[in-house]
Amino acid sequence: MPKRPTPLYDFTAFGAAIKAARNEHGESRKKVCDELYISPRYLANIENDGRQPSLQVFYDLVTRYHISVDQFFFPSDTEKTTQRLQLDQLLNGMSDTGIRIITATAKEITEVERTEE
Repeated sequence: MPKRPTPLYDFTAFGAAIKAARNEHGESRKKVCDELYISPRYLANIENDGRQPSLQVFYDLVTRYHISVDQFFFPSDTEKTTQRLQLDQLLNGMSDTGIRIITATAKEITEVERTEE
């Protein structure tokens, strides 16, 4: 039986998100590659050329940088974007005082944006 032709998924946006997250975390490509046991060329191809990573490397990268894959696979139905997941991670590490400050800031931003409409 012939194999059903299926188009390959374009990982370009994923690669760009990984590169941005890695740079935002101040991590060198070598550091990440050493910790994930992959070659720097492999990671460079993922980041710059949209190369399809193995499932394990895909998992390792999205969990390392708290990146939501929904934005890539379901772009019109994204429940939590990468930025929201990263913000969740930051909030999880904050004290109650920090949470109160962030809450007050978010309320003020919401009010300002509402009056600008």
